[in-house]
Amino acid sequence: MRLFENADYSLIPNRRVGYVISGTLLAISIASLLVRGLALGIDFRGGYEFVVGNTQGLNTVEVRSALTGPLGGQPEVKTYGDTGLLIRASVEGEAQTTEVQNLILSTIRQEFPNASPEIEKTSVVGPRFAEDLKRGAIYAVLGALLVIFLYILVRFEWRYSVGAVAALVHDVTITLGIFSILAGVVPFSMQIDQGLIAAFLTIVGYSLNDTVVVFDRVREYVNLFKTEAFPEIVNKSINATLSRTVVTSVTTLIVVSVLFIFGSEVLRGFSFALIIGVIIGTYSSVFVASPTLVELNRRLEQPA
Repeated sequence: MRLFENADYSLIPNRRVGYVISGTLLAISIASLLVRGLALGIDFRGGYEFVVGNTQGLNTVEVRSALTGPLGGQPEVKTYGDTGLLIRASVEGEAQTTEVQNLILSTIRQEFPNASPEIEKTSVVGPRFAEDLKRGAIYAVLGALLVIFLYILVRFEWRYSVGAVAALVHDVTITLGIFSILAGVVPFSMQIDQGLIAAFLTIVGYSLNDTVVVFDRVREYVNLFKTEAFPEIVNKSINATLSRTVVTSVTTLIVVSVLFIFGSEVLRGFSFALIIGVIIGTYSSVFVASPTLVELNRRLEQPA
């Protein structure tokens, strides 16, 4: 992109603007996570999963709205194949599987007289299994951050590791905060399930890729411009990689946006998480990871 071909923007000198933006987003996200929490799917809270056949032509939003009252909470309703619906619900009390099945079938028949629904598949996720999945998801994210810290530590040094992990924690926290804020507001499911965990790990990988490109250029320029101050070297490095960063981010956004717009209901939450992650990840490699490296270098008062 010619706009960034010979970029010379004062990004590091104006990094405090980034501090304000990131601080505000993090404060809002953490407040929402503490107050509203996250809408967990049955993967992480237990519940029932049904594949209901002979439901072609039914709108998933209308079905979700019709089932919310009878089931005592908003279920997750997605298209399944050409003629089916995937319904996930967590029902309060000691309701038996057959009771929930009959409740779903009777409600759909009553609200949509033209449909002839039938249960094709049933799965039950118990509370203990759901707790194990939740624990495994947390370990997966924390493990990924630890491995990334060690990888950057080996490839660069500890200050670069801290900057990279700070950016990743920033990205995941804000993305989770957005999911917390928008749950129940947007017309598609924002429940956190195993698919969303995969999306968060993808965001971590994407953000890390951008950060490593900038850090690699910093290391190169440190040896090339030995008489310049470290903040100037970092700023020069960001500008040198800005064209690559923007082109990669825009092309990735185009793909995930198409997936979000034209993909099925099953992929809507996943693709939305990737859209947010790409935007936040691109921002954090410039305004979080690099400034963190500069601040650590300044406090230690020694060359990188």
